[in-house]
Amino acid sequence: MAILAVALFTPILMLEARHSYTPDSSNAVVLVGAGDIADCTDLSGAEATAKLLEKIPGTVIAIGDLAYPDGSKENFTCYNKTWGRVKDRTRPAPGNHEFHSKDAAYYFEYFGKAAGEPGDGFYSYDLGAWHILALNSECPEVGGCEAGSRQEKWVRADLAAHPSACTLAYFHKPRFSSGGKHGDDLEVKALYQALYDAHADVILNGHDHDYERFAPQDANGNADPARGIREFVVGTGGKNHRPFDLPHPNSEVRNADAFGVLELTLRSNGYDWQFIAEPGKTFTDVGSGVCH
Repeated sequence: MAILAVALFTPILMLEARHSYTPDSSNAVVLVGAGDIADCTDLSGAEATAKLLEKIPGTVIAIGDLAYPDGSKENFTCYNKTWGRVKDRTRPAPGNHEFHSKDAAYYFEYFGKAAGEPGDGFYSYDLGAWHILALNSECPEVGGCEAGSRQEKWVRADLAAHPSACTLAYFHKPRFSSGGKHGDDLEVKALYQALYDAHADVILNGHDHDYERFAPQDANGNADPARGIREFVVGTGGKNHRPFDLPHPNSEVRNADAFGVLELTLRSNGYDWQFIAEPGKTFTDVGSGVCH
């Protein structure tokens, strides 16, 4: 795997070879998105990322906290003005702000069947050669996320029923984050563990308003280059920026001053990623990985 990145605390380009990877473009598809998006008090960030999405084909993922502050019908008018322009190809996951409105009612109304069953907010689909899971990290609202919970059992059953060579999941709250506001979320550890046990490859999150990429690791944060999951925190959809705390041991790249989206090209044998920043920002993060 070759990685080209610009890190927050190391403003130079880094080139690192890890595994050989010959991209298979015969069945390539694009997945692109971010979380933490539209606030009616300042839509400049959400407008900037929406314009990026309009230029990028493929499936859009909205990774929670889409409409601030309360996920209400009124708040969603501002999401609709921006990311609503690509609504017809968006597959969302809910965040905590959606549930500031009872049962995230308008979130489910706005997206309809694309958001999964109301009351659940977790679902899966196939995209090219990949199996994709959109999960609900608002654990109290969905009956828990711990081992044996309804969602955790659903995740394991879904993964067993779809033994794809390549698997990706996205949900709002990250198991690992160096963000100074929220950081690690232990509530989702069992979901991460279920994905790890099934040899999943990539997890995408938001919640902390920054961009961070982790080296492959297990559910306890141990580096695991052979079968670990690579996690990206992409809370860069347009809401305000927040600073980092001390970086975690497996944190490879961090940025906290650029809105943008993460574009993933999903191939039958691996994936390429590229963080695309709003105009005027030079930060980028580019690399590739091999499916387990």
